[in-house]
Amino acid sequence: MMQWIVKTFEELTTTELYALLRLRSEVFVVEQACAFQDMDDTDQLAVHVMGYIDDELAAYTRLFGPGIKYVYASIGRVVTSPKVRGSGAGRLLMEYSIATVEERFGKAPIKIGAQQYLQKFYTSLGFVQSSEMYLEDGIPHIEMIRD
Repeated sequence: MMQWIVKTFEELTTTELYALLRLRSEVFVVEQACAFQDMDDTDQLAVHVMGYIDDELAAYTRLFGPGIKYVYASIGRVVTSPKVRGSGAGRLLMEYSIATVEERFGKAPIKIGAQQYLQKFYTSLGFVQSSEMYLEDGIPHIEMIRD
């Protein structure tokens, strides 16, 4: 059972901050073999969604209100621990994140910059491709919008 915690940057404990940065690094830098600056000076503007299983961070996103990353509200840094992959945790994470965006910023379009190989997954959640493929840190991405 996933326990959800939602906090602004200022509300995060140092333990929570360490856990989310560690998970992001484990997947985006190490697993995907991508040398990039994950800490991009926008975490301070985000709402952080953390999903815990047995006191271990298993799923995470960061949310932005309209006008911060895009004209629309957005969801980014979508990541699940390798330990929970294939369990449906990613779908639960996105459904919870979408609901949290709507609760915090209103029911309006949501934009994401998705890794292209996950297009089918995001389409199943109501997102539609809105850009051509582009490379971000050497990985094919597309922008998608959920109305």
